[in-house]
Amino acid sequence: MTAPAGGPGSWSENILEYFLRNNRITTEDGAEIIWYHAANHKAQMNEALKSNAHMIEADVILPSNGSEHAQPVMAHPPETNSDNTLQEWLTEVVKSNKGIKLDFKSLAAVKPSMILLENVKRHLKCPVWINADILPGPNGSNKVVDAKPFIDTVTSFFPDVTFSLGWTTGWHPEKVNEGYSWTMVKEMEYICKELNQPVTFPVRAALVRQSCSQLLWLLKKSNRYSLTIWAGKNDNYSIEDLLYIRDHFNKSQVFYDILEPQNHEFKQAIGIKFTL
Repeated sequence: MTAPAGGPGSWSENILEYFLRNNRITTEDGAEIIWYHAANHKAQMNEALKSNAHMIEADVILPSNGSEHAQPVMAHPPETNSDNTLQEWLTEVVKSNKGIKLDFKSLAAVKPSMILLENVKRHLKCPVWINADILPGPNGSNKVVDAKPFIDTVTSFFPDVTFSLGWTTGWHPEKVNEGYSWTMVKEMEYICKELNQPVTFPVRAALVRQSCSQLLWLLKKSNRYSLTIWAGKNDNYSIEDLLYIRDHFNKSQVFYDILEPQNHEFKQAIGIKFTL
């Protein structure tokens, strides 16, 4: 039996197809998707829900109060707590027409979060992405989330959810920043080729141009793959870098979760009207 349109089956549906089908975008172009990033605290979550964003991205951690029954909360390290639990966050978000991307920085938060997500599954009708950095990447110093238990835990609850699987990265203004190496993309492909669900690879805007050959190779490995371009707050990259990516990759395989003012300038340069 197939899930009804807009039901849980849509969790693995390509977000372009989903939002096109619901008349929220006009073409299968990843640049048309509007993101709201780090909708963790209640104020940001409420702002995101009122915005024009198609997808809301938020971070899930276990608070550092040491309790074995700690409930997942919405915060990005180095924060260790929040005014918003995942349960409260989901209660509000299921009322909206937004897709969600949940970003995990530790394995410990994954299973309790999947249990909460399972409780609202029949109410959450929009696409769901589950994200973690599972491999070390360029200048990456943060701890990776162990790939196999992360993927196994998520798929044991949701075998068809869309994965967002990335590399830990760093960016340094004073030096030449290496991009994603052949070793890094081949390691990622080795992990992802066994999966059946869609996978998007979050890649850092300031590191993509020097990695085009590697990332093009990776995307050609499967029509289940896409890129999500993201940017660090202080990263230095140009609109030309984004336009270069746009010229060299399939428009339906690249999403842009980038910050202002670059986001607005980029949308203007490619002729997409942008209002958040």
